[in-house]
This record gives sequence, C-alpha cells and structure tokens, in this order.
Amino acid sequence: MNIYRHTFAATCPSDGDTIIYSLEIRSLAVVMVEHIRTATALIKSGYHERIADDLAERLGGDQTIKAVHQGVEIETVRLSG
Repeated sequence: MNIYRHTFAATCPSDGDTIIYSLEIRSLAVVMVEHIRTATALIKSGYHERIADDLAERLGGDQTIKAVHQGVEIETVRLSG
C-alpha cells in the first residue's frame, strides 16, 4: 500500500474564502507525485465534494480530503472500485 499526502488551496465559489485542503491517497499502484501536484494545481475554485470527485477520477486510489470552511469540518472519502 502506498500512501500519499498533499495540502493545496482553492477558493470557495460561494463566498470567495481560500480553503486549505488536506488530501490523502491510498493506492496499491504508484501515483506519480507530479500527477498529484498538477491535478491539485488545476483546481482554482470549487465545492469540496466536487473537488473530491474530480481528484478521484484523475488520480484513482482510495482518497480522503479534509478541510475547514466557516468553522465546519468537511471530510469526503472516495473509494476506488
């Protein structure tokens, strides 16, 4: 099992807040670090759940994304297969 962790930022389309996201990918396959950095850099704005869907499609593996927005902790889990 390979575990990758990365932190990135995106803007909330509703209120313009900058949100810091923590991404964790667990995968039996190798996920290139460059792919993780590129996929997250492409996300400038979006809703947490849609960001999770996009990254799951692009990068695969089992993913958990966490963030706090307006005092609400949000955690999404996307499982492969």
